Amino acid sequence: MKIYKFDGNSTASVKGMQHVAELIRNNEPKIVVLSAAENVTKHLDEIPACFFSRNIEEAHEKITKLEFQFIDFANELLSDDNIKHEAVKSILDCFQAIWKYSLEPFYSTDEKEILAQGDLLISTLMGFYLREQGVDNRVICAFDFIRTGLDGEPDQEYITDKLKEICAPYPGTRLFITQGSICRNAFGETDYLKQGGSDYTAALIGTALQAEEIQIWTDTHIRSNDTLVVKDADIIRELSFSEAERLTYFNTRILHPLCLTTAWKGDVPIRLLNPTAPKAEGTYISNNQQKTKTAKAIAAKDGITYIRFESNDILRPYMFISKILDTFSKYKTMPCLLTSSNDNLSIATDNKEHLSLILRELNRYARIWVEDRMSIISVIGNRKSSGIEFEARIMDALKDIPLRMISYGSDENDVSLVIRTADKAEALRLLDEKLFKTVCFRKAC
Repeated sequence: MKIYKFDGNSTASVKGMQHVAELIRNNEPKIVVLSAAENVTKHLDEIPACFFSRNIEEAHEKITKLEFQFIDFANELLSDDNIKHEAVKSILDCFQAIWKYSLEPFYSTDEKEILAQGDLLISTLMGFYLREQGVDNRVICAFDFIRTGLDGEPDQEYITDKLKEICAPYPGTRLFITQGSICRNAFGETDYLKQGGSDYTAALIGTALQAEEIQIWTDTHIRSNDTLVVKDADIIRELSFSEAERLTYFNTRILHPLCLTTAWKGDVPIRLLNPTAPKAEGTYISNNQQKTKTAKAIAAKDGITYIRFESNDILRPYMFISKILDTFSKYKTMPCLLTSSNDNLSIATDNKEHLSLILRELNRYARIWVEDRMSIISVIGNRKSSGIEFEARIMDALKDIPLRMISYGSDENDVSLVIRTADKAEALRLLDEKLFKTVCFRKAC
């Protein structure tokens, strides 16, 4: 069993839906996770706003416009009159669920019910289209097997049990279609997964069924460097979960961290593929750590503030460090990087919300230097396989770039540095040249 996940833009047009259908119609068993297009979700989001303000006339106008848009979509997508009739009836039923709110009081829980109709419609239409193409499939509703607990977190045991129960009556069916993001909460109400969206849904399903792999179909490639700076940066073919975790910290558009951690915990590999280039290998993420590959990627994060604390000896060294960390914890401010030397401490953070309060509290215990407009650069790969070569080449590449911090040793897959944002582009180019372009180093990898 494999899990396929497509974002909403993949099925936003008739041609897009037909293309996705071609990608999933092979005979291997799978569950496909689909979401509504961004413009549909935005349109649906405007309807509750009208109901809340009791602007029923405008709500009617928006509902009618979207209803006809879906009917036109179905008429263009489908050619069999009987299947087309069933599809249009399903569309009318979905919008009837929205129309009823114009006749009764409207509550916040009803808003989520309206938003869910987009995902339900897209998955339903895909099911009809595949049936017309002679592909046996079943559309299963995420409401029936994805539930969150009182803490708002998904109930993995419930998901596993209900998913197996729902699929059991169809032993010959090799293709199931469901929706991304939507779920029931602990009270049985319509809800959305707090974070992670349809990526997270795919990971929850993949873990529940111990799938062979989770395929995330997206037009975002994982590359070895920032393509705005290094235009010929390579697509990374293989990553360990820990390496991917570091990369998603710098760019959550690649893959949502909750999707990654859920798959990692369940030991289910993830494969990132591009729907516009379906035969390309993509990026494979698993627990396998390549022993022969050293540096794999260079990533950067802007908007960093660098702070250096030098003790004024009011507190003993161990109390001084504890005081700084306790103060950051008090204001729920997470350091991105941290280094210490005796009773001095340096911290880099991307959270400035409570920084002035933190510095005000710590001012009596330390002399403080603050630098803004800083960036973190991280070189990601398997340090253990390269001895000292990995670190030596980084230092050699950046010998003319002023460094504020170096974080090394806390992670076997990462060396991170703090530099001025003004120096970032040059640092990325120098590292790319030294780590990826140097012939002798490429042979060593």
